[in-house]
Amino acid sequence: MTAETRFHVLFTREEISAAVERLAAEIEKDYLGKNPLLIGILKGSFIFLADLVRRLGLTLEIDFVRLSSYGSGTESSGKIRVERGLRTQVRGRDVLVVEDIVDTGLTTGFLMDYLRRKNPASLKLCALTDKPSRRLTPVTIDYLGFTVPDKFLVGYGLDWNQKFRNLPHICYIEEG
Repeated sequence: MTAETRFHVLFTREEISAAVERLAAEIEKDYLGKNPLLIGILKGSFIFLADLVRRLGLTLEIDFVRLSSYGSGTESSGKIRVERGLRTQVRGRDVLVVEDIVDTGLTTGFLMDYLRRKNPASLKLCALTDKPSRRLTPVTIDYLGFTVPDKFLVGYGLDWNQKFRNLPHICYIEEG
């Protein structure tokens, strides 16, 4: 990052809140009477997941996985590492994966394939943002907040080298 780095708001906190409310209503309708297991992908999804579950009037459980494909750069390395695995049984459960961003699809696709092999009763994906212009692996998103342009995003859980997750808006970065 240089002195010329500029942050531009793509989605305000109010727009994000409205999207989370809409997603919660869709999820609540589909999971009514069930006890879904929501799996957050760390670290990026934690803010989104926290806001989402507070809006859900469901009995549910939460677990986390930590996968990595970025390192310290702004481009995916393409190599997925499991840094923290699940602690909860998936077999026979209604599972909803909660992701901050689906970019190339490599990390999300890897996790969805891994979970399918564990035989859940159902498996769906909720993503706050989707960047389809960068997709390398097909991924089906069942609940989507926003489609975003091919820009590097930070804020609301999204980071740049572990920084800027705490910004209340989703911003894109321009340098120079």
